[in-house]
Amino acid sequence: MARRRKKNQSKNSKIRHLVAKVNPKSPIAEQYRTVRTNLEFSSADSELKSLLLTSSGPAEGKSSSIANLAVTYGQQGKKVLLVDADMRKPTVHYTFRLDNLSGLSNILVGDTSLQDTAANTDVENLDVVACGPIPPNPSELLGSKKMEQFIQEAKMSYDVILFDTPPVLAVTDAQILSNMVDGSMLVIRSKQTEYETAGKAIDVLQSSTAKFLGTVLNDVEKKKMNYYYYYGV
Repeated sequence: MARRRKKNQSKNSKIRHLVAKVNPKSPIAEQYRTVRTNLEFSSADSELKSLLLTSSGPAEGKSSSIANLAVTYGQQGKKVLLVDADMRKPTVHYTFRLDNLSGLSNILVGDTSLQDTAANTDVENLDVVACGPIPPNPSELLGSKKMEQFIQEAKMSYDVILFDTPPVLAVTDAQILSNMVDGSMLVIRSKQTEYETAGKAIDVLQSSTAKFLGTVLNDVEKKKMNYYYYYGV
């Protein structure tokens, strides 16, 4: 009995609440809309259709941040595709209550297509491509010609394509993918991410051919949220 409860608790801990969806008038949801608006201003002179979010290390909130950002784009009327490109510890399928039987890894090895794999969600205008079965060679798949073709195909069908990627200092996946997308952002966690570590992550992203667009400050204390209204999530 205790074992079953522990298993259920573990499963529930992986399910993230989409604040931008369930409470769109909350201050936190407004912060995600502010991030979206800032991204739109940053791309005034150049097209920004594909974007990745990463972090310097684990548990900094990148996956919940990009999921909520995807929701705000959908609420704006944009046709959005959220792709789980973290093919080491995928979580997007938990967030949107989807299965992970088929996804990006299947597309990249030629087993299926974007059209057959993209799943509708209960958020208007938002589709999701889950990770799929975890491959033995994530970096090679993300750096392949198939990945470039996938991005170009997605751009023809969607207004915005968002990629959830592994921590940039842990593996090379995010750095590889950052050379294929239009922009990248780093999520840092308040009172957790070390200054030096964040600096190293920024250096890695700035070395790519994609435009580094800035950082998202996650998990700011509620009592400080009004003061830092335009500075973080």
